This record gives sequence, C-alpha cells and structure tokens, in this order.
Amino acid sequence: SASVSKHAEGVMTSPSVPASADDRPASITAAVTASTENDRQALTPPCCPTFGRFARQRYREPVPSDLVPTCVFRISDELVVAIDRALGEPVDSYVNGSQVWFTEGEPTDMELEWRLHPVAGYRRPDDVDTYDVFPSIALALGTGGTPLRSPVALWDGLEVFPAFSTDIEPMTLASIAGAFLGVAPDAVGMADHETIASEWEASKGGVSIIARLIEQLSSPT
Repeated sequence: SASVSKHAEGVMTSPSVPASADDRPASITAAVTASTENDRQALTPPCCPTFGRFARQRYREPVPSDLVPTCVFRISDELVVAIDRALGEPVDSYVNGSQVWFTEGEPTDMELEWRLHPVAGYRRPDDVDTYDVFPSIALALGTGGTPLRSPVALWDGLEVFPAFSTDIEPMTLASIAGAFLGVAPDAVGMADHETIASEWEASKGGVSIIARLIEQLSSPT
C-alpha cells in the first residue's frame, strides 16, 4: 500500500524556521501542524478538479471544461474494501473527510482522480487522526473486524474523474473504473464541479457532494 501523505499543503516555511521537522522546536512543529490542518479545510472543497494540487506541487492548468466526465459509486462496506485492495491507502487525506487517490498507467494511461466524498457535516471519529481514518476502517472491514465507525456514517460515495483532461467518454470512464474496482458504478455522466463546490463552500460542508453529483448524472444502464 502507498503510504499516506502527511505533508503540509499551502503552508509557506519562513526562512528562519528549519526546513526539516526534526530540527524544529516542538512549539513550532505544533503550530505548523495546526496551521496545516486549518489550511486543508479552507483550501479543499471536496469536489473541485484542481483539488490536491498543493500537495502534489503540480503546475499544469486545471481542466478547462465547465463539465467533467465522471462516475460515482455509492458507499458500502464492499466498496471500501475494493478501494483499499485496488488503490491502497489515500495519497491525500483531509480534515473535511475527503480521501484522494491518483492513478496513471493503470487502469488507463489517462491520470484519474479517485475521491471519496464525506457525508454532509462530517465529523472525524474520536481517537483516530485525519490520516488514519480510511486505513483503519478499511483494515477492520477487510479482516472481519469492527470498524471505529460505519463507512456510511463518514462517506457518501466515491467519485472518479480525469485529473487533467476531459478527453474520455463518461461510459468509457465508468467501464474502466468499474472493472478496476470490481464494483459497478451507480451513476455516470458530465458533472458541473464548480456549481457543486460553490454550494458546498456556502453551506460550510452542509451538503452531500455525492447526492448533488447523482442529481446531475444518470444510471449507467
């Protein structure tokens, strides 16, 4: 499994502060960590196609189209296990509950973003940090244990879309993603990410991204 990303996003380091976390005084490390957690929530509405670029330090332009080909899988225990088996631990994890993976070369040469969207009003489970929420729940489900929280209490579903291009038909994307996970998608089509992101930001996370996506999309059958 890929290791979970625990680096700061969008946090500028002062020249007077040592670049290595190991060299920082404990007070500075704590302050940077707190700042990072706050920045994650502020910078990342969980449906924007440019999301996650801070951590990856990408310099390419975001997808130019207003509509993005996408497919959606409703949450279930089986989906969480399938995601963990196919994708491993998230590349990026956020305090708003979003979990993110990127693939390129497999299942397709086009870079895809896989985003597990949180429920409206997401609250992290007690006694687990932001980065361990998905891994701990996936591990419990995959080994027959009892997770800290049911997946349906944390996430509404998984969205898959091309990270930097719109040059793929939605049904082709759905077929590729479904075969890769071994789970059939529940909805497919062209999504208006900007409209959903604006509503999510205005509601301070009080709307379901997956519900809004499904309203825009159609059944793949």
